[in-house]
Amino acid sequence: MRYVPRSPWFRAALVFPSVVAVVALLWWRGPDWGLVARAFNLVDWAWIVFAIGLNLLSVLARSLSWRLTIDQALDPPRPRFDQVFSAFSIGLLANAVLPGRIGELARVAVLRRHLPHGPGTTGTLIGTVFAHRLFDLFPALLLVAYVFSTAKIPHWAVTSLVIVMVAGVMLFTLAFATAKRRHRRPSLDDAGPLRRLLVMARQGLAVLRSPLPAAGAIVLQTAGWVLQLFAVYVSMRAFNIHAPLPAAALVLLLMNVATIFPLWPGNFGLLQAAVALPLVQYGVAYSTGFAYAIVLQFVEMSVGVGVGLIFLAREGLSFAMLRHMPDASEFETAVEEEDEPRPEAARARAGVSG
Repeated sequence: MRYVPRSPWFRAALVFPSVVAVVALLWWRGPDWGLVARAFNLVDWAWIVFAIGLNLLSVLARSLSWRLTIDQALDPPRPRFDQVFSAFSIGLLANAVLPGRIGELARVAVLRRHLPHGPGTTGTLIGTVFAHRLFDLFPALLLVAYVFSTAKIPHWAVTSLVIVMVAGVMLFTLAFATAKRRHRRPSLDDAGPLRRLLVMARQGLAVLRSPLPAAGAIVLQTAGWVLQLFAVYVSMRAFNIHAPLPAAALVLLLMNVATIFPLWPGNFGLLQAAVALPLVQYGVAYSTGFAYAIVLQFVEMSVGVGVGLIFLAREGLSFAMLRHMPDASEFETAVEEEDEPRPEAARARAGVSG
């Protein structure tokens, strides 16, 4: 694999264009900041606390969904729920504060520490993360159908929504076609580390071939989305925004589209504009919508950051370590190390005593 520089200057050079884009966006489509500040004077923070509680329940439901996915891919001993929830929360923390979707690899790296390093464990966990993300397609399609039939959708958002949904359906179809059943273990004796990683990642998609567990994971993932929808709706009440539930559904949908590719932490600015612009059609002032989007992003991030920091300390990790999560080449090395026989096992196969 090609070496990727880890120099802070190199990373800064990558992030700098995104920062310039954010500043330009806020200057071009930014609100009257005085009006935004005044909007905060009217906030009923009790509704925000309620929304944070709903968001916590959403994270719990989605963690249970990932646990079901993992159980179909790994042989015993399987991780406990508290370990899965810890890894999931740390992944949310990494996604919230770092550019890119490094949180998906972070949760694999954290959970792998609690599992025996048997053949293919790392690759299989990567597959479970991919399968778990694919299950978002089902509630997303339901949400899209609801929004298209009830909400006032801006013309600029229609194309983006259609493209994202078509891409999601294609990815799910491809994943289902390539998924392996848990007990069909291919021979990887002559395979290189990258091929072993890809093959075991397919093993992580095993839940797609198990109808009942897959249905359970989808139901839990859908429950997580429903709780998020009500958190968005409740947060509107905090700003005295009395838009109907379809408006909240539209906001949730556009928030997810705006954060698919985190170009900078939280995609701050882009997300606020994506929320505030469509709310104008519901009679919400752009500055109020922008202030609402800032608080809404806080609600969405609060559980991931707050709970993530707690579990980061519980795991004995530091925030700095999140910035050095394994890249693809390091995962290949991990797979290669997992596949190396332990000395005791090698002696046993050779019939040699210790």
